[in-house]
Order: sequence, then structure tokens, then C-alpha cells
Amino acid sequence: MATHRRRTRFRPCIDLHAGVVKQIVGGSLSTDESKLQTNFVASQSPAYYAQLYRDNGLTGGHVIKLGPGNDAAARTALSAWPGGLHIGGGITEQNALEWLAAGAEKVIVTSYLFPSQKFSLERLQVLERLVGRERLVVDVSCRRRGEKWVVAMNKWQDLTDMEVDQASLKMLEEHCSEFLIHAADVEGLCQGIDEELVQRLGEWVTIPCTYAGGARDVSDLELVDRLSGGRVDLTFGSALDIFGGKTVRFEELVMYNKAMASV
Repeated sequence: MATHRRRTRFRPCIDLHAGVVKQIVGGSLSTDESKLQTNFVASQSPAYYAQLYRDNGLTGGHVIKLGPGNDAAARTALSAWPGGLHIGGGITEQNALEWLAAGAEKVIVTSYLFPSQKFSLERLQVLERLVGRERLVVDVSCRRRGEKWVVAMNKWQDLTDMEVDQASLKMLEEHCSEFLIHAADVEGLCQGIDEELVQRLGEWVTIPCTYAGGARDVSDLELVDRLSGGRVDLTFGSALDIFGGKTVRFEELVMYNKAMASV
């Protein structure tokens, strides 16, 4: 009997900043708000986007809280689609169960795993025991340094002691069910994905993995599928029409996912 390889699919996102859905140039996030470069500020609520994704059967999307003041907004999104979205941004052992109870399908963690910017396996194991491996996503969003990618935390401003490579991902896979990876250097620029990183991820990962950063055309889905062997999914942000973009129609992505589901 023929076996079919996994195919790349579109994963939706809701990025929250100061309680509002926004699309931001990732590299501009910092403690200095005057440096923030914003591509889009929504007039619609977080719940509107959650309902839109729900109506179109777009599973595995993520809600990311970029800094403080986003908890109430995040809760409205989760309540619009209980069990349909992942939540990230400030997740710790103190609040992980609370966010699952609020309706998140999974919790996404980064900064908590890197006290003083150094990886703590103990903290990862604590979270795994608390919520279960299947409900835990590790965000290994990164910045490129020479020929390497280094995990970045605190709004992608602080580099950690972890390189994104086969060894680190293999270790992390034992304790989580998915990866989320923002390529922070190209996030929000709509100038193309980090093709080398996507190809490497396709070689390294064995669990579901979602890449975000630089996607600008619906054909990027086929590009990621080819580069990663279908092992990496793709998020669109600033290029997408529902976020004020000009080059990617939401309807096209929904149709693509439906086509992939029937392959």
C-alpha cells in the first residue's frame, strides 16, 4: 500500500501587543517602544480572528503575547475557539495550567526555559510533568549569527546559550510535542523566508514544526514543502490581506490547506 509523506500546511497566528492584534517587524521589538516598527494594527478584536480561523478549520494556530497588557485580549481569542489555539508569551510553571483552563490547546514556552539566558532542562521537565508532553510547544525562535542560528528570548532581543541544531532539537523533542520557530531577523519584513533554516529544520525535526518569518507569497507554502520535505508548516503575517498585506489572500491559504488535506 502506498504511503504519503506529510505535506506543509498553513498555520494561522494572532500576535498581540498592548492588547491589540498587530503585525510587527520582529527585530524592532525591545524595551524602547519608540523603536517599534508596526506594519498593521487591527480594528477587529482577537476573538474575530480566532472565529475566522475556527470557521475555516485552520487548526494549530498560535496566539503570541508580545509583552505585558495582553492577557485579557488573549483570553477573548481562546474563548472564541476553546481547544483550537496555542498560547505563548510569558508562559511559566505558575500560569501554564491556567492558560490551558482558559481554552488553549497547548502552551508555548521560551524565556522561562532560559534563566539568565542559559537553558534549564530542569525547568522544561517541570513544565512537561505539569501539562504533559502533548500539550507543550517549545518556541526556539532564533537569530542568525554567522553560519549558526541562536535561540533568542525576551521579544527576541536576548541571545541564549542554545544553538538551533540537530542535537538541541533532538533533546527538546523528548519533552514537547511541537516546535514554533520565528526567524526573528526576517520576521515582518515580507522579503522572503530563511530558506537555509527551513531546509535544516526539515532535516532535523521529527515532530510537528511551524516556521514564521518573511513569507510573502502563497507559493512560499510549496517552497517550504519542497525544502523541508513537508516536515515544516508555515505562518503568514504581514503579507496577508487580513493583516493589511497586499500579496497573500487568506482565501488562497484556506484553499491550499483543503487541497493538501485531500492529497
